[in-house]
Amino acid sequence: MIRDYLPILLHIVVAVGFAVSALLVSVLLGKAGKRSRIKDSAYECGMLPQGEAQPRFSVKFYLVAMLFILFDLEIVFMYPWAVVYKESVVQSKTILWSMLSFVSILMVGYVYALKKGALEWKK
Repeated sequence: MIRDYLPILLHIVVAVGFAVSALLVSVLLGKAGKRSRIKDSAYECGMLPQGEAQPRFSVKFYLVAMLFILFDLEIVFMYPWAVVYKESVVQSKTILWSMLSFVSILMVGYVYALKKGALEWKK
């Protein structure tokens, strides 16, 4: 029984050994460089850095992005359904009703997002 798990155990030992050795080498060699104020400063084409490093985005941006991903995934699930729909609808109507229920649930979410004003960019 132990012979079956020996390759997996060997793989884990090699992976952990590689990770530990890579970390040790980086710590040992990484201390060779000396830090200074000039090395730690941000470089922007020879100009002094101004302002914050990252611009702040509105929460609306992330909300619209999440809604886009949600409705984009809807299309991903509908494509295989549409490919087999013609062949399967003859056998049973279950596939039609399952997709109609899926689309209706997503439509409720879309209407809710519209009512809450989640898709209005200037508000």
